[in-house]
Amino acid sequence: MTVRGRFAPSPSGRMHLGNLMAALLAWLDVRSQGGTMVLRIEDLDPQRCSLDKARQLVEDLEWLGLDWDEGGLEPDYCQSNRSRHFEAAFHRLEELGLIYPCYCTRAERLAASAPHASDGAVVYTGRCAHLTQAQRQELEAQGRHPAYRVRVPQEELTVQDGHMGPYTQRLDTDCGDFIVRRSDGVWAYQLAVVVDDAMMGVNHVVRGCDLLSSSPAQAWLHRTLGYEPPQFYHLPLLVDAQGRRLSKRDRDLDMGVLRAKYTPQELVGWLGWLAGVQKEPKSATPHQLISSFQWSKVPKNPILVGST
Repeated sequence: MTVRGRFAPSPSGRMHLGNLMAALLAWLDVRSQGGTMVLRIEDLDPQRCSLDKARQLVEDLEWLGLDWDEGGLEPDYCQSNRSRHFEAAFHRLEELGLIYPCYCTRAERLAASAPHASDGAVVYTGRCAHLTQAQRQELEAQGRHPAYRVRVPQEELTVQDGHMGPYTQRLDTDCGDFIVRRSDGVWAYQLAVVVDDAMMGVNHVVRGCDLLSSSPAQAWLHRTLGYEPPQFYHLPLLVDAQGRRLSKRDRDLDMGVLRAKYTPQELVGWLGWLAGVQKEPKSATPHQLISSFQWSKVPKNPILVGST
């Protein structure tokens, strides 16, 4: 089976070093197996994403030497243009009796949710799942606009991650009923990513291990909608000296600053060294790293990034 991988960034700000690591390893995973690379623009949130930011993202990837075979700024590879597909999946879940409206505010969700055993995240307890029609009407009369959740089963599910190994969750207690459409009408990431990966034929998903905990719910949603889940590969997070995950808030590590300090080859070579693909941080192009890429070389523990 031909490998079809993807890089699916959100154009909500300039890419940072962690995004670049995910992009490079997703690209190497595909290219080392002669597969097809898809670039999808995850611009679901109109308040945070813009076409100008998407253009900058594409230009940054081209500057690094990371190419793709499908997608980019083509309209049907931008999630903002794919609502009809998410709507169809939503209706399928409705037909299965798995969708219900949730009127909770953020404060109410936090107050009524239990902390996740491993990371302190909250798990929704399903307080709106059993509202009567009269109760829903009363809440809507108060001006409440519902989000919509999907009801998960009381089931344990294990994902065999291609890099991190098996990861198991009890869906109802570790994940909980999750939002598939926000109260403002915006489609939620969990639904959109599953539908798009399935419809685009993506069978390898490479991303940061901060998303590992979402993989069982996504695998379940794939199967519930009649899709085959992809093979997941979760890579270690890049962290600073305090162990804090690098993010778009770290302006000293975003592409604007990095491009001013490094050539594309220096940056790719440094990332290749951090990922264990080469033994020293020497300059390299993405193509020069293909022959030495193996998942067994990539660390599993967080990667410390020193000062740039």
